[in-house]
Amino acid sequence: MTLGDREKLLRRIRQIRRTATPPDGPAPSDARDSQPERLQALEARVAHLEQLLEALQDSVHRESERHADLIAALQAQVAPGAMSAALAEDARNRGL
Repeated sequence: MTLGDREKLLRRIRQIRRTATPPDGPAPSDARDSQPERLQALEARVAHLEQLLEALQDSVHRESERHADLIAALQAQVAPGAMSAALAEDARNRGL
Protein backbone atom coordinates (compact mmCIF):
# COMPACT_ATOMS: atom_id res chain seq x y z
CA MET A 1 0.00 0.00 0.00
CA THR A 2 1.48 3.31 -1.02
CA LEU A 3 1.55 6.37 1.18
CA GLY A 4 -1.15 8.05 -0.91
CA ASP A 5 -3.45 5.03 -0.63
CA ARG A 6 -2.91 4.96 3.09
CA GLU A 7 -3.79 8.64 3.46
CA LYS A 8 -6.95 8.16 1.38
CA LEU A 9 -7.97 5.22 3.54
CA LEU A 10 -7.38 7.19 6.73
CA ARG A 11 -9.44 10.10 5.40
CA ARG A 12 -12.32 7.75 4.55
CA ILE A 13 -12.18 6.15 7.99
CA ARG A 14 -12.20 9.56 9.69
CA GLN A 15 -15.13 10.67 7.56
CA ILE A 16 -17.11 7.54 8.36
CA ARG A 17 -16.38 7.93 12.07
CA ARG A 18 -17.48 11.58 12.03
CA THR A 19 -20.77 10.78 10.33
CA ALA A 20 -21.35 7.76 12.58
CA THR A 21 -20.85 9.60 15.87
CA PRO A 22 -24.10 10.35 17.65
CA PRO A 23 -24.98 13.87 18.72
CA ASP A 24 -23.60 15.19 22.02
CA GLY A 25 -26.03 13.14 24.07
CA PRO A 26 -29.73 12.54 24.46
CA ALA A 27 -32.22 15.32 24.79
CA PRO A 28 -32.79 16.44 28.39
CA SER A 29 -36.27 14.90 28.55
CA ASP A 30 -34.93 11.60 27.21
CA ALA A 31 -32.20 11.58 29.85
CA ARG A 32 -34.72 11.82 32.70
CA ASP A 33 -36.90 9.08 31.24
CA SER A 34 -34.04 6.65 30.73
CA GLN A 35 -32.32 7.11 34.10
CA PRO A 36 -34.05 4.17 35.86
CA GLU A 37 -33.32 1.93 32.88
CA ARG A 38 -29.70 3.06 32.79
CA LEU A 39 -29.41 2.51 36.53
CA GLN A 40 -30.78 -1.03 36.21
CA ALA A 41 -28.39 -1.75 33.36
CA LEU A 42 -25.47 -0.43 35.40
CA GLU A 43 -26.50 -2.49 38.42
CA ALA A 44 -26.68 -5.61 36.27
CA ARG A 45 -23.27 -4.83 34.80
CA VAL A 46 -21.73 -4.29 38.25
CA ALA A 47 -23.23 -7.58 39.47
CA HIS A 48 -21.74 -9.35 36.45
CA LEU A 49 -18.35 -7.73 37.04
CA GLU A 50 -18.47 -8.77 40.71
CA GLN A 51 -19.07 -12.38 39.63
CA LEU A 52 -16.15 -12.19 37.22
CA LEU A 53 -13.92 -10.72 39.91
CA GLU A 54 -14.84 -13.48 42.37
CA ALA A 55 -14.11 -16.11 39.73
CA LEU A 56 -10.76 -14.48 39.01
CA GLN A 57 -9.90 -14.39 42.71
CA ASP A 58 -10.77 -18.07 43.05
CA SER A 59 -8.66 -18.92 40.03
CA VAL A 60 -5.70 -16.95 41.33
CA HIS A 61 -6.03 -18.61 44.74
CA ARG A 62 -6.13 -22.10 43.21
CA GLU A 63 -3.11 -21.34 41.03
CA SER A 64 -1.25 -19.92 44.02
CA GLU A 65 -1.97 -23.06 46.04
CA ARG A 66 -0.82 -25.24 43.14
CA HIS A 67 2.43 -23.32 42.85
CA ALA A 68 3.00 -23.48 46.61
CA ASP A 69 2.54 -27.26 46.54
CA LEU A 70 4.91 -27.57 43.59
CA ILE A 71 7.55 -25.43 45.30
CA ALA A 72 7.22 -27.47 48.51
CA ALA A 73 7.68 -30.70 46.55
CA LEU A 74 10.76 -29.34 44.78
CA GLN A 75 12.25 -28.11 48.05
CA ALA A 76 11.74 -31.56 49.55
CA GLN A 77 13.54 -33.12 46.60
CA VAL A 78 16.58 -30.85 46.90
CA ALA A 79 16.87 -31.07 50.68
CA PRO A 80 20.36 -32.29 51.61
CA GLY A 81 19.13 -35.59 53.06
CA ALA A 82 16.84 -36.33 50.14
CA MET A 83 19.48 -35.29 47.63
CA SER A 84 22.16 -37.53 49.13
CA ALA A 85 19.73 -40.47 49.26
CA ALA A 86 18.80 -39.91 45.62
CA LEU A 87 22.45 -39.70 44.58
CA ALA A 88 23.30 -42.88 46.51
CA GLU A 89 20.36 -44.70 44.88
CA ASP A 90 21.46 -43.49 41.45
CA ALA A 91 25.02 -44.66 42.10
CA ARG A 92 23.76 -48.10 43.15
CA ASN A 93 21.59 -48.33 40.03
CA ARG A 94 24.49 -47.46 37.76
CA GLY A 95 26.85 -49.81 39.54
CA LEU A 96 29.27 -47.13 40.66
